[in-house]
Parts: sequence; C-alpha cells; structure tokens
Amino acid sequence: MTAEAAYDEAHDATRALPLADGSRPGPHGTRLLAGWFRTGRAADLTDHLDRYGPLPATAPAPLRQAVDEAGLTGRGGAAFPTGRKLSTVAAGRGPAVVVANGMESEPGSLKDQTLLQLAPHLVLDGIALAARAVGANAAHLCVARTRTEQVRALRGALAERVRLRLDPVPVQLHELPHHYVSSEESALVHWLNGGDARPTATPPRPFERGVGKRPTLVDNVETLAQLTLIARYGPAWYREAGAPDAPGTTLVTLSGAVHHPGVYEAPMGARLGQLLDHAGAAAERLSAVLVGGYFGSWLPAEAALSARFTKQDLAQLGAGPGAGVLVALPERACGLAETADVLGFLARNSAQQCGPCRFGLPAVAEDFAALAAGRLDGPSLTRLEQRVGLLAGRGACRHPDGASRLAATALQTFAADVARHVQFGPCGGASTSPVLAVPQGAVPGPQEWR
Repeated sequence: MTAEAAYDEAHDATRALPLADGSRPGPHGTRLLAGWFRTGRAADLTDHLDRYGPLPATAPAPLRQAVDEAGLTGRGGAAFPTGRKLSTVAAGRGPAVVVANGMESEPGSLKDQTLLQLAPHLVLDGIALAARAVGANAAHLCVARTRTEQVRALRGALAERVRLRLDPVPVQLHELPHHYVSSEESALVHWLNGGDARPTATPPRPFERGVGKRPTLVDNVETLAQLTLIARYGPAWYREAGAPDAPGTTLVTLSGAVHHPGVYEAPMGARLGQLLDHAGAAAERLSAVLVGGYFGSWLPAEAALSARFTKQDLAQLGAGPGAGVLVALPERACGLAETADVLGFLARNSAQQCGPCRFGLPAVAEDFAALAAGRLDGPSLTRLEQRVGLLAGRGACRHPDGASRLAATALQTFAADVARHVQFGPCGGASTSPVLAVPQGAVPGPQEWR
C-alpha cells in the first residue's frame, strides 16, 4: 500500500461517524445544510434551484462590498477576511484565477466532505460568484483523487450545470494526491502549474502570482458556500447569526468523548462547551480539548469549555478555530501519547523539502514518543523543549509551525503528566485505545506527489 493510500484509508475511516441531527437548530437554525435537513438527502441541481433560484446578478464591486460588510472570514484555517482577499485579487494585473480548495487533508475534519456531498451547488455557485467578484476567466475545484465517490458525484453536478449553461466561467475539477500538506494553497497552485502537490516558499503569494503567474484567489469550499448565501440574502441577514465580532454560522467536526460525533453547523461565537454539548458530551470527565485539528492547540478542559469559538477569543488562549475541529479528550486517555502519535504522522507527512521538516520535526516526534513511553529523562526533556522552540518560523511552509504549536501546547496543558512520565514512567492512559484517529503509513515517495 502506498503512503497516500494508507493515509487516505485511515482518514476516510472517520466517515463512519454519524452525521449530527442538525434538525434541532440553534437560535438561528442551519444555513449551509438547511436544504439537506429539510429533505434528508443530498441536493441535486433541481432541488438547489427550487430552493435558491438562479445566481443573483450582483456586479463585482457591490458583491465584494457585501462580503466585506458581512464580515465573512475564511473557513479553511487562517480565518482571513474574505472581502479583503477578494479586493486584493481583483486589483491584480490581468484576468484572475479562482481555486476552490476541497482537499480537506486534516484527519480530524469531515466538514468539507459533508458540504460537498450534501450541498455541492452552494459551493459551485460560490465559485461562479467569486470568479465574477475578482474578474476571473478560469476556475478550478481541487479534491483528493482517492475519494472516488466524491469525484464521481462532483463530475455529475458539474455536468448538470454545463447542460443548463449556468456558469459563465467553466469549473475544472482536479484530482490531487492526498497528503497532509497537499491542501496548502501554494501546493495547489504548484500542482496546477505542473509541479508536485507540495508547498512552495513565499513570497510571491498566490494572490500576487499564482496559477499561470496570474492573480489567484484560493478559498476553502465552505468559505465559497458562505459567499453564496451572502450574495443571495445580503450582509445584514448574514450577520443575524453568530456574534457581532464573529458573524455567521460555521461547520465544525466534533469527536472524542461525545455520544454523537459528526459534523454540526453552529453560530460563530458559541462557547466550546455548548458545541460539545450538542454532540452529547459523555459523562466522563475531560482533561483537555484539541482545538483546530492536528495543526491546532491542546487547551485545558476548563479554559476550553468556557471559551467562545472565535479567532479573537481563542487567540488569547494560544489557539485558533483552524479547520473547525474539536476533539474532547477524556481523563482516562493520555494526552502525551495522543500527541506523540500525531507528531509521528506530521513527521512522516511533511514535504521533506527543508531542514525543519527533514530533521527537526522527526527529532521532536522521536523525543515525544520517548516521553509518552516514559523513556525520557530530565536533560532529554530540556532538549525536547528546545527543539520544539526551534521548529516554528524556520520552514519554507507552515508545516513546522503547526507541529511546534501542537507540541508546545501539549507540554503546557499536560505539564503534570510530563513530570509523572519523566519520574515514574508511562501512565495507564498510554495503553488505552487512542482517541484520535491517526493515519499510519510510510513517508510518501517522490512519485506520490504527482
């Protein structure tokens, strides 16, 4: 089995998680998934047009202004203001390009797959509207090539739209290698330009010189679906949900110590404890919550549950929304063992292009595995802490930064466990079944990036 297939098999195993019953809406109900909750099935083009009608004929400048006034931020991880991004690309020289990122390489996330499965035309409408907003004459939708059923369904959805001539700018569907770093925006651009699906050094950023050296908008598929709703209903309607400083709804993937793991749509600004309660928080006590996914942060349960799900609030705790992933860690589990497994995965799935990924990250992963197993002494722990500090900000891409953040927050959140592991050996939780589904497999070979 190739490294790519092993990664995809482990990632897609989480597809068995049941989709949450979002028919019990929050104070503002569901939006992105409203059509599915009404019918109980994925929306084809007829369903979509019956519910939403044709694309609104908003001109480019008013469309960009509406997105800006709505306060939409990216749902792929960085939470950058989407209106500002649209304006920057639109101001570039020459016709632009739109790239919709549906790769979803974060193993803890199912939100983009769920959205593309249940409401594909919201995303495809968003691509068409984004192309109009930035003056693009080319549009691409990138998904993982190993998700064959998803590819088949999207090809069918695109064919429906072609028959009705809905999209002035045709959307090209691309099947990319499925590796963790292949969803990074510069990796998508590099692949579309004929290279490997690995990140490249920046600058230039894609908005400056991307696909074909043209100004390129790279947006997550959920962001584009949100843009569709803003274009249809306006920024005032959009801001009715969520918080004043974090408007709208968002898709989150909830797992771990909850009774009903899956994908939920929730208002931005909800407290993390409220989100986990919607998934049926288990009776067992929590020690921590992983916020944002494998590039995210471990937070102590008490601090996490009372925090609001906003970029601003989580930043004060050293975390961020990331890909909308929340994993509740029960006290019986060993946070150090869980982190060691993830760091091993991140070390195997780096781009292998620069020193921090080739040498630094494997060294940190090896030390963390020794810590989890109770084989690390005091001086070695000091070395681990130093190595973690050296990872961030030194790579050609952000992969070492994410790994460093995960490791650093684990050492802080599980500090008492660190001391016990060093002094007395591994805890009982290290031998329990892991909470995080961590893909296994070898380092991808050179041919697996194309």
